[in-house]
Amino acid sequence: MPQTKFQKLIFALITVIITVPCFVFYCSSYESGGFNAEVIKNSLIYIPIELILAYLCAVFIGSPLALKFALKAVDPKENSKILVQTAIVSATAAIMCPLMSFLATILYDGIIAVGINGEPFNNFIINFIPYWLQRIVLNFPFALLSQLFFVQPLTRTIFNAIFKNEEDEVENTNSEKELVGIN
Repeated sequence: MPQTKFQKLIFALITVIITVPCFVFYCSSYESGGFNAEVIKNSLIYIPIELILAYLCAVFIGSPLALKFALKAVDPKENSKILVQTAIVSATAAIMCPLMSFLATILYDGIIAVGINGEPFNNFIINFIPYWLQRIVLNFPFALLSQLFFVQPLTRTIFNAIFKNEEDEVENTNSEKELVGIN
């Protein structure tokens, strides 16, 4: 798992690169009534914007808060590694889903609907809270389950492949210290 600030940034980047297209396709499919080539084509314009927003939110808000909340619920010294990871992933989904749903509501129902499609601004203001809450309700089950069973396992696999040598060096150094009795 990430040990340094650089590794944490890379881990967040890998997570966002996997998560954002899944969510854009999921949300677009839901709104259009199914997943097809048209959904992919229409979604491609939004992926770069959401990648940037999601990465910034994950690095500056989601990851730090999720770690604090998760470590209040579980203790890495007393609980199993999988329980700690599950708590962190669950806390991350609980923070990032409402946050990204908030930004998506502004982007899709505000900027795009009002600015590009010409819908009345009053509709956006009046309906902002209901639109946002609806997005959270629709996205949270997908966010939690996809993070637990697909995104995070794949992210960890990719991350471990990239940083395998560095982890081995840290592990060997720690093992050598334990053998010598240095902590």
